[in-house]
Amino acid sequence: MSHDHTRAPVLEALAEHRSKGRIGFTPPGHKQARGADPAVRELLGDAAFLGDVLASGGLDDRRTRGRVLERAERLMADAVHAEHTFFSTCGSSLSVKSAMLSIAGPGSKLLVGRDAHKSVVSGLILSGIQPVWVEPRWDDKRHLAHAPGAEDFEAAFAAHPDAKGALVTSPTPYGACADLSGIAAVCHSRSRPLVVDEAWGAHLPFHPDLPSWAMDAGADICVTSIHKMGSGLEQGSVFHLQGDLIDPEVLENCADLLGTTSPSTLIYAGLDGWRRQMALHGHELMGRALDLAAEVREAIETIDGLHVNDRADFCGPGLAADFDPLPVVIEVDGLGTSGYRAADWLRRHHALDAHLSDHRRISAQITHGDDHDTTGLLLAALRDLAHAAPHLEPAPPVEVPTSAELRMEQAILPRDAFFGPTEDVPVAEAAGRVAAEMMTPYPPGIPTALPGERLTEPVLRYLRSGVAAGMNLPDAKDSELNTVRVVAE
Repeated sequence: MSHDHTRAPVLEALAEHRSKGRIGFTPPGHKQARGADPAVRELLGDAAFLGDVLASGGLDDRRTRGRVLERAERLMADAVHAEHTFFSTCGSSLSVKSAMLSIAGPGSKLLVGRDAHKSVVSGLILSGIQPVWVEPRWDDKRHLAHAPGAEDFEAAFAAHPDAKGALVTSPTPYGACADLSGIAAVCHSRSRPLVVDEAWGAHLPFHPDLPSWAMDAGADICVTSIHKMGSGLEQGSVFHLQGDLIDPEVLENCADLLGTTSPSTLIYAGLDGWRRQMALHGHELMGRALDLAAEVREAIETIDGLHVNDRADFCGPGLAADFDPLPVVIEVDGLGTSGYRAADWLRRHHALDAHLSDHRRISAQITHGDDHDTTGLLLAALRDLAHAAPHLEPAPPVEVPTSAELRMEQAILPRDAFFGPTEDVPVAEAAGRVAAEMMTPYPPGIPTALPGERLTEPVLRYLRSGVAAGMNLPDAKDSELNTVRVVAE
């Protein structure tokens, strides 16, 4: 079946809705902007409201006989060589939970890279799945985790042959990529599916100089945030399926269980339009972004005190298998400051938002939406930061544990710890207790401690010193971490 990628079914249906002047006696109650608050209309523009219609009984008829969404999903699947594609308007956080539920149920085991996003941990809490944690590859020199390797998953399957499948995160928020084809081969030798949380990899299928993406590497399900490295709206996510290890209807039912019954057609339109843009122009757009990122990296490397992490830093034996150059990860500790301080300074003095910030790095994500104007502002701001650095207050030190100290025992299931009886204890009394909450530096949103893990002094010291230095812990009950929620004894 041939697919015409000049078409965009969702956008065409919205245009038709407008051209026919349809009147809805249905939600949304703003009635095509007419009822919206005037100040909101002025700020957002009426286009946002005009594109906000019911998915069925608006965008399509009440029985969805126009198959608008289905046609858009088929075009997306074709664009990225998947067999089935599902749109999600609840971000990859929902999509990854749907994928987990489609292969494992309450009490069953799933192999999970421990550098997973908090949405995976939320999925474990909701489902009662028992995680078998697979250790990331830890770079002790840079204090950075890369995805586990194929041999790590092989060893985990050997120890837990009853595990229902595996989940790995690639690329990481820092742009480091896993050996997906090797991990897929390990899973498939046991007829077990591989789920890849590829939230950061929407762009990967569209240029040969980018790392291999999950469907080409043989993964069974891959979850992708179109809003991160693509040009969809926030919350726009897709998940793709191939092979016969997972029934597409089961996956769709799991998504239906978690998803909203009122999906945003604005988000659908962003997904549909991005697919058309990439199918028609992706190679050219991504090529330009790669050239721009290379220029930016070279220019930052000439600024005293800054170092850009590149392939030589991230890839090699015991490290990452591949590397995406578009998340430009910059070490700022040579300036005598922390990533937290640097990010705050750039926002305050240059109205510039860095993406990630940690105790020694910031990242500046380059996409096909950037050009020499935006990167010029970035470079000017970074040069100014280097000039100002000697006058910044020294950053409080963050006590980063070794890789061995970071690992804690999973004493009980995440679900049991989260939903069982809990108490709040002073942080000085928390070591040795079992956590009942997530403690997640954000961004990037990878939990340092999660429900059911037995807390240790080095991890608590890291989090406390991190908060003092500017780390954001949005999901801990006490974001200052004076107290910690633990399982009641």
